Amino acid sequence: MLLAVFSDIHGNRQAFEACLKVARAKGAEQFVLLGDFVGYGADPEWVVDTAMKLVEEGAIAVRGNHDEAVGTTTETMNAEAQIAIEWTRGRLDVAQRRFLAELPMAVHEQERLYVHSEASQPARWTYIRSTADAAKSLISTPSHVTFCGHVHRPALYSMSVTAKMTSFVPKTDVPVQLLRGRQWLAVLGSVGQPRDGDPSAAFVLFDTISCQITYCRVPYDIASAANKIRENGLPPWLADRLSQGR
Repeated sequence: MLLAVFSDIHGNRQAFEACLKVARAKGAEQFVLLGDFVGYGADPEWVVDTAMKLVEEGAIAVRGNHDEAVGTTTETMNAEAQIAIEWTRGRLDVAQRRFLAELPMAVHEQERLYVHSEASQPARWTYIRSTADAAKSLISTPSHVTFCGHVHRPALYSMSVTAKMTSFVPKTDVPVQLLRGRQWLAVLGSVGQPRDGDPSAAFVLFDTISCQITYCRVPYDIASAANKIRENGLPPWLADRLSQGR
């Protein structure tokens, strides 16, 4: 089965639409959504409605920290992110808010684990920024492959049976074989707000039979997404950063 895995959509309709279109064209049979449906972007209602429909059709979805923040005042964020969350709260209806609140923190499926941040303590929203961070996550699960987001920068880590770690930044559209005998942690780039210097939207494809993962990038209408952020009175930097991939 070919999985299409998305993370950190952040209310960016234009980016999510573009990624879904490409994933379907490439033959994706199952969708996995790793959270942060809202925050930063100007189309939280559309993104959440789309996620709800995909889940009804069999997609897997987990909760992100921005999704968590919609329903609680205890989740602390930087000033611009907080402004966006407070604005988002006023846009979502009861069913949309319930959907976000009831999402699981992690989902195990066969030899795969799906989580927004990392496996050892998902609710702490820890960023995977080093091999030490990745090792802590991998040690906490028996899964062959863990998929996570949160960082907004693509990366791929692996751990051998002797706990030797490797890491690298995968190249776009170049399949990587996730060998047996190692555990793997695939950190996705962001659909709606990439931060690796490439402004194109990011997602991954994973073939469950061949165990090959492919990191994909998709150009989208950044100007429209940015203009809608400005039109809604959200912090200008949230619009400006889209074209910078920062």
